[in-house]
Formats: sequence, C-alpha cells, structure tokens
Amino acid sequence: MKEKRQLLSAGFLLGVTHRRAVALLQHRLRDYDITPEQWSVLYHVTNEEGMIQKSIAEQTFKDKPTVTRILHQLEQKGYIVRKADQIDRRSLRIYSTERGRSLITETESIEESISQEVINCLGEQGHEQLVQSLNLLNSYLSKVKLAEEEE
Repeated sequence: MKEKRQLLSAGFLLGVTHRRAVALLQHRLRDYDITPEQWSVLYHVTNEEGMIQKSIAEQTFKDKPTVTRILHQLEQKGYIVRKADQIDRRSLRIYSTERGRSLITETESIEESISQEVINCLGEQGHEQLVQSLNLLNSYLSKVKLAEEEE
C-alpha cells in the first residue's frame, strides 16, 4: 500500500500558514467583538481618515463587495461613520469614531505581538527574507493575473 503523500506545495503552505495566523489573531481579539477582517479595515480607516471605499479595498487587498459588508458591520458596531464628500456628494468618505480609534489603540499591540512572534521564530534576517519573497511573489502573481485578464 502506498503511503499518502502530504501536499506541501508553496501555495498550500501559504494557505495553511495564513489560516493559522488569522486564527491566532481571531483568538486574541475574541474579547473585543471584532474579527481580524474587520480589524484590518478599521486599522486602515483609523490611520487614513476620510478614505473612500475603493482605497480601502486596494489597501486591504479585498474586493469592493467584501469591503461594503465589513464597513456595514463596523458602522453597526459604532466603529466608523460614513459621510458624504464635500465636493462629490455621491462619494462617501469613511471616518473612525472615537470608539473605533480607542479599539485600535487598545488592540494594536495584539497584532504587533503576533508580528514579533514571527520575527522571534524566523530571526530578523529570516523575517526580512520572507517579506521580500512574499512581496516578489505577490507582485509576480498580480502581473500574471492582469495579463490573463487582458487575454
């Protein structure tokens, strides 16, 4: 009988590692009534007040429908408000509320601690190499996808 071979491709390992990192962040955020997905969007809004939805989608690497859903959830929780643009009333600008800013201030150390744990695991040089490799891979795959969409 043949032994089952575990699939250890780079894509598979990236997916597993991503899910484990998200699960760890979700576990650590459990007392704050926010998911990692919501936290990421709120973090970007808090650090760049008045963004439009398209910019949020680009910065968080999420599609527009997903950002719409997350913004709705954050608005219901009182973490953000949407305000009409002063020049273009059809466009909505997103702002964090005091409650949202307080949450980010209180929880930012949780995300930072996970990043530090990764550095501790890989070492500074290993972490830098990983980030460089992931940026290179992300850029390459984005170019491949764009090229295929143009076909």
